Amino acid sequence: MNTVIVGAQWGDEGKGKIIDILSGKVDCIARYQGGSNAGHTVVVNGKEFIFHLIPSGILHRSAVCCIGNGVTIDPESLIGEIRGLAAARISVVNRLKVSSLAHVIMPYHKVLDKLREGKRTHRIGTTGRGIGPCYADKVNRCGIRMIDLLNPAVFGEKLRDNLREKNEIFRKVYRHPGFRFELIYRQYCEYGRRLKPYICDTSAYLNGAIGQNKSILFEGAQGTFLDIDFGTYPFVTSSSATSGGSCIGTGVAPTKIDKVIGVAKAYTTRVGEGPFPTEFEPAFNDIIRTKGKEFGATTGRPRRCGWFDSVMVKQAIRVNGITSLALTKIDVLAGLPVIKVATAYKYKGKTFKDFPGDYDALCRSVPVYKELKGWSETPVKADSYKKLPVACRDYISYLSDVCSTDISIVSIGSGREDTLFI
Repeated sequence: MNTVIVGAQWGDEGKGKIIDILSGKVDCIARYQGGSNAGHTVVVNGKEFIFHLIPSGILHRSAVCCIGNGVTIDPESLIGEIRGLAAARISVVNRLKVSSLAHVIMPYHKVLDKLREGKRTHRIGTTGRGIGPCYADKVNRCGIRMIDLLNPAVFGEKLRDNLREKNEIFRKVYRHPGFRFELIYRQYCEYGRRLKPYICDTSAYLNGAIGQNKSILFEGAQGTFLDIDFGTYPFVTSSSATSGGSCIGTGVAPTKIDKVIGVAKAYTTRVGEGPFPTEFEPAFNDIIRTKGKEFGATTGRPRRCGWFDSVMVKQAIRVNGITSLALTKIDVLAGLPVIKVATAYKYKGKTFKDFPGDYDALCRSVPVYKELKGWSETPVKADSYKKLPVACRDYISYLSDVCSTDISIVSIGSGREDTLFI
């Protein structure tokens, strides 16, 4: 069984935990897009692990983890994660495979990311990790790939060519001194030497595993509404965060995918700029943010919080082909007398039940809410779905009905044990 895990909102839905739990039942986990701007948090036996590049399934010692060609790789960040796992006595030897075709984030990508953001009138809210500029180079056909780091002559030629052009831009447009070839060349050749044992043809490996009837879990970063095509453009990431990205980002054909599980919070969050129709008022935003510990795993930035938006989740279900949902952080809503769910938008006197692509409509829409009764407390150690409060189960049932899809997993806490299967 080959399964794609995808975020159904703006990312930060708790995919890391769901992936970690489901990874115990698969042979391989493959990350297919994004870069070190992602942050997947997993808590095991009270210890917190945060992954930016390595699939969170690496915590299951029998699983093989692949970083696919669709991912942009910051070698320093990747080496740091490998080192951190080693310190926790988790070996990645023979269990971590990195696509030779994945593009490399260079120092000039990170600097350009921040300089461009500083010049914009309407800032995107980028993490400044160089992800967008790296993808831009990929599309512009001047990118450097992991396999290039293994061939010093080829790498040197590509780097000189890039710096010849980019230093002109840095100096004349941004009044930045630019970058020296020698320093970057030596540093990245060393990265290549250290990462050589992991670099391979991951597409061949994954297809070979499928040929042996092994099961694969495809892991995306960010969420549907940060997708470069279907997200709230231009406040999006630079890659295909939807389930379709799992194929182009790993070299595994669509015919090999069996199901898609969407992950959604019991409410909604967003990091950075961009429209957010169901966002709470500032005071209530602070309450839920504190209660839910809503701060970015990568940047530490506070997340914006709002009510569950069924309009956007239904759109995510459609474009991803989601077959069931995993609902996370239901416990954060405990104690609220009333809980709201957006079922439509009103804009210029009209009611919309489909997610609008128009930027002005998203910014000015007024949500139409369905109010449901809250519950006082979510059991800390509930070991079955039936032990949840009746109002909590009614809320979950309503979300399933309004989104027209099954909810198969419910998370009531951060640990592996705080997960209920329906």
